Amino acid sequence: MTDSAQTGEAPEFAAVREAAQRARAAAPAVRAAGEGAVDDALRAAVARIRDRAPELLEINAAEVEAAGRSGMAAGLLDRLTLDEERLADIAMQLEVLAATPEPATEWPVRTLETGERVFERRIPVGVIGAVFEARPNVTVDVASQVLKARSAAVLRTGAAALRTATALVEQVLRPALTEAGLPAEAVQLVPLPGHAGAEALVGLPDLVPLVVVRGSGEVTRKLSVLGATAGTRVLAHADGGGVLYLDASADPAEVTRLVADSTDRLGVCNRLNLLLVDRPAYDALLPVVRSTLDERGIGLSEPPHGHRLGHEWALDSGAEAHVTVAAVDGPVDAADTAARETSGLAATICAADGAAADAFIDRYTGTGVFWNATSRLLDGYKLLGLPETGINVDHTPGPRGPVTYRDLGLRQFVVLPPA
Repeated sequence: MTDSAQTGEAPEFAAVREAAQRARAAAPAVRAAGEGAVDDALRAAVARIRDRAPELLEINAAEVEAAGRSGMAAGLLDRLTLDEERLADIAMQLEVLAATPEPATEWPVRTLETGERVFERRIPVGVIGAVFEARPNVTVDVASQVLKARSAAVLRTGAAALRTATALVEQVLRPALTEAGLPAEAVQLVPLPGHAGAEALVGLPDLVPLVVVRGSGEVTRKLSVLGATAGTRVLAHADGGGVLYLDASADPAEVTRLVADSTDRLGVCNRLNLLLVDRPAYDALLPVVRSTLDERGIGLSEPPHGHRLGHEWALDSGAEAHVTVAAVDGPVDAADTAARETSGLAATICAADGAAADAFIDRYTGTGVFWNATSRLLDGYKLLGLPETGINVDHTPGPRGPVTYRDLGLRQFVVLPPA
């Protein structure tokens, strides 16, 4: 009889608990590792990715082929796919992360009237979990960020990417940790497919107090509720969808550029999803947009809409090649519409009029706002020069926008006797 059968615990929950326990046992060594040890591990991972590139790509190609045969939509297949360029990007981003100095761990705040000295510290969480879509590069992105934050990781990915993720963990990350003198158990991958593992991961606050959750909106929102009920802090990336507002002052050449730049990939959250056009320029600018989208094989969803205005096409399997369009009354109405109808991920104004741009920027309340720049820039590496664990769109205080290792620490106050 298995341990899970003896305890009455589901196999998925038992597997996650065991992984979390191994990560917790490894966490103190990661926290206490000497300066540069984590960076050494990241550099060792870079070497292993490059040395094992053919094997990693072969494993991934088999998963992509299997997913295609099972009917996976083109946008999801794009996320699942690794090629030489994407694998090289993973290695390059690890190099950049390894070269990034660790943030200060302690700094003075003030001296009290009675002489005691107040300091603020940044301390590790301990164990950080992550639930993410079938997207192999995220395995490395998240694990590296968690390690850089001096914590251990428990990862759960989509079933379609499990073999590639396993290869990245077993052949790259764990050996690299060992090479740097750190415990290999500091990176754990839940070995079982299915949503039960994800639900288990957000239900163990004593072992995994913080979980980064990303993926489809419906699933992510469910996991956020389950985590909140259990007492787990969940950083959720549930919904995306970039917005582009074309002001009456927009240059048609800029419109063409921004539409093209914002639709280079359709299966990602920061792509162009909702197009808003200033009403006086609607008839003049829509043909410009249509021509650009036609070249990419992307259709316009025009009024009247049979869906909500902010419907996220990237998550609509088989219908990713769409952009919703609607007319609005100027930059303030555009900013309000973007904030009201979408998750508040990112919005761009295309305008030659600086006053219109200022009005839009000042009004929009989402995580990123751009003037004549694509919403595809809302990405940790593109904005901050660092990989990200996800993009948080909370409307409350806390990490917001691209979340990196700098956001994955705890605040602690230390009071010392007078000097």
